[in-house]
Amino acid sequence: MPTRPRISARISAISESATLAVDAKAKAMKAAGRPVIGFGAGEPDFPTPGYIVEAAIEAARDPRFHKYTPAGGLPELKKAIAAKTLRDSGLAVEASQVLVTNGGKQAVYEAFATLLDPGDEVVVVAPYWTTYPEAIKLAGGVQVDVVTDESTGYLASVEQLEAARTERTKVLLFVSPSNPTGAVYSREETEAIGRWAAEHGLWVVTDEIYEHLVYGGAEFTSIATAVPELGDRVVVLNGVAKTYAMTGWRVGWLIGPSDVVKAATNLQSHATSNVSNVAQMAALAAVSGDLSAVAEMRTAFDRRRQAMVRMLNEIPGVFCPEPKGAFYAYPTVKELLGKELRGRRPQSSAELAELILEEAEVAVVPGEAFGTPGYFRLSYALGDNDLAEGVSRLGKLLSEAR
Repeated sequence: MPTRPRISARISAISESATLAVDAKAKAMKAAGRPVIGFGAGEPDFPTPGYIVEAAIEAARDPRFHKYTPAGGLPELKKAIAAKTLRDSGLAVEASQVLVTNGGKQAVYEAFATLLDPGDEVVVVAPYWTTYPEAIKLAGGVQVDVVTDESTGYLASVEQLEAARTERTKVLLFVSPSNPTGAVYSREETEAIGRWAAEHGLWVVTDEIYEHLVYGGAEFTSIATAVPELGDRVVVLNGVAKTYAMTGWRVGWLIGPSDVVKAATNLQSHATSNVSNVAQMAALAAVSGDLSAVAEMRTAFDRRRQAMVRMLNEIPGVFCPEPKGAFYAYPTVKELLGKELRGRRPQSSAELAELILEEAEVAVVPGEAFGTPGYFRLSYALGDNDLAEGVSRLGKLLSEAR
């Protein structure tokens, strides 16, 4: 009797989320009594604002929300998301063009599942967030990487994108501000890339979840409004997780042309049905309110950003460009690879990250997770004291490399 694999090839090919894995290991070590400082998780360290929590409590008491609701989202939330999108990015959409999803990750998955047929290519700028490749792969798409580095601040040029385009290219994934690098494209750069995509009839999937987390002179520019000639070939992904410190509430959304949203809603109707009604009402309070809570968080993130970059650049063999958005730093550690450190010679950033966790009790995510070995991602969405202590430990250990 032939032996068949227990797990399908499609699902076996999915990798565990590296960022969540690093965070889980750090938390397990901490629970075991080790003073681990984790730079792995991409979530604000602030609590969800009180008025949002109160909206959820009220919703939990309302019998209306104890039942199924429309798979695509509560009508009042979809209307509020459309209004928030016009307010924040200048993009005018109807409520019918909004699909409320179980977090931003479901929006990512459903966007690619809806747009891609097997063999369709997606141009992806590396370093990239760990979930994009898996979503593209599950949809049968082919990822084509455009690799950037610290010399350009991790920004891709139109020339690089054009070199990656083939007759199979259907989608450009555009992310600004970026996870993991914090790179932010200027309006001029965004317009140039959008015009290139429009000229070649490409779809653009744009992830705008860090839209409100930009610093210094950087400005968020939505490619959907900057390049109107893209027309109905833009899909916008967003959510409440980062802006309102709501990572655990699991509410995201997808905005796009009506046919795409209808198809994605059909998919969701079979996958999960509606998003939790209580979480949707919390999200309604969030997107309908002002941005004072995020302004306070942004001030703290900016302070931590500057402190982290300064401290990282003081470590011999480490160079970190200044991130302009999100809440991550992405330093290169290539100069340290192969050097002796505590009796070992790590040959990759993954090996070096493992050594750092063991010897300095500091958790970082290696660049292999983001498609560019030789780097680390460190989140500065943690307390000032932990940040200073963690980077100090990192510097003390890495300065021993010979």
